Amino acid sequence: MATLKEFEEALREHGMNMALALLERLRERDRATRTVKPARRLTGQKMTPELARAILDLHASTGMTQQEIAFKVGVNQGRVNEVIKRGKWLSDDPQAPEAVARDKALARMRGDPKPKKAPLAASRPKERKAAAPKAPAKARNQGQLALGDL
Repeated sequence: MATLKEFEEALREHGMNMALALLERLRERDRATRTVKPARRLTGQKMTPELARAILDLHASTGMTQQEIAFKVGVNQGRVNEVIKRGKWLSDDPQAPEAVARDKALARMRGDPKPKKAPLAASRPKERKAAAPKAPAKARNQGQLALGDL
């Protein structure tokens, strides 16, 4: 398959000036109608419960794909999938896993120091009853037969 440039060179070699003029006219028409398309993906759109409900509404009321919904509301397709399949972002709860993850990511971007975790000993309850000693588990030999077993 030849490229357009190779095709044009072949027309010149064979002296096909009428075809070259037609090709140039088509190029000019394409340049005149060419427009700058908007970006396929908008970044920085914050997921909110209102936006999640709008995504669910679009999904339920239209035959749009997740990618089309994502483009329309300005988020990526993965976020649309999370809302539709797992119900994420439908509450204002700041302790929801997605809200916590978002806040941690924002803190990392700002360069905030990591919050220190409490020591393990401090997080355990102080009073524990002594556990009763467990009987040793019997060794079971499942699925193995020895010659003497037959």
